Amino acid sequence: NVKNIYDPKFENLDVSEASEFLESILETCVENNCEPTSGSFAASLENNLITNSNGVSAFNKFTDFSAFVSINAEKNGEKSTAYDSISSCNFDLDGEKLANETCKVAKDSIGGVTVETKDTKVILDYRGAVGLLNTFVNAFNADNVQRGRSILKDKIGKPIVDTNISIYDDGTLEGGLNSSISDGEGVRTEKTCLVKDGILKGFIYDIYTAKKENSNKNTDDDIKSTANGFRGSYAGTPSVSPSNIIFDFKEQVDISEIENGFLATDVLGAHTANPISGDFSVEANNAFLIENGEISKPVKKAMISGNIFQVLSDCNGVKSELRQYGSFLIPKILFNNLRVVG
Repeated sequence: NVKNIYDPKFENLDVSEASEFLESILETCVENNCEPTSGSFAASLENNLITNSNGVSAFNKFTDFSAFVSINAEKNGEKSTAYDSISSCNFDLDGEKLANETCKVAKDSIGGVTVETKDTKVILDYRGAVGLLNTFVNAFNADNVQRGRSILKDKIGKPIVDTNISIYDDGTLEGGLNSSISDGEGVRTEKTCLVKDGILKGFIYDIYTAKKENSNKNTDDDIKSTANGFRGSYAGTPSVSPSNIIFDFKEQVDISEIENGFLATDVLGAHTANPISGDFSVEANNAFLIENGEISKPVKKAMISGNIFQVLSDCNGVKSELRQYGSFLIPKILFNNLRVVG
């Protein structure tokens, strides 16, 4: 039984209520003297039954609610943009908060200064962190490991990230966007430890990659599916994919503890990161300087470059709200030594 992944409010949701919700977001943007350029609200219900002649029977029922807004802000002839989104299995979205926070980022980004190229402390906000973490998490995919496309191959039991980080794939997470009673092959979902205190513990498998792993092993320890066999539709074949990836930091710092640093709300070009080596060079979007423990001046233009596996070896969680974007449930993340290119 997985809790809070279905909201019965969906059954009575009509177009007028959905329209009113989105209109409140757009009206809040206007009240903040911002121009909404696009926005959306979506609600969906999925019923999924898997059954076969071997006695497998798994029924999933879950809902998804999401909202998005993109805005322009202008001051003294200078313009800036920002966008953000929120998602939940329940119709508990705070549209006004979404609009207010997005408008603040856009307005605060107007103007700005140039920065010098140097290695410094860098905080990546949720969307910025997720963009780079996608490359990192691909290395835990058993199919990539078996094909030699993962830098983590043969590193079970070895340190791969900072010792204050533990990472889990949890398909049973209450209210998780990707939680379910089973994966796309009917395997009961579970919480899988991938990293414990910085040490690599394992990978994520579907039935095929688990059987393939066992056929290549010389031990009697059977590898089983971690319930990560998902398919795009009933007509497709399953493939290995994460459910809810949780980054658990033992140590978290407050932004007030950072004397000098850099904050990037988002990054552009994360898809160009090398999926095997982890090298990346991305543009920082809606970026700011951190001075004397406070977010100060906006930054006109800057790049961030490094290696995701290396920078995760020296990082902390930032004291902030835990949020789920896509597969990731994370706080804001502080990388203690990352190259910022002015």
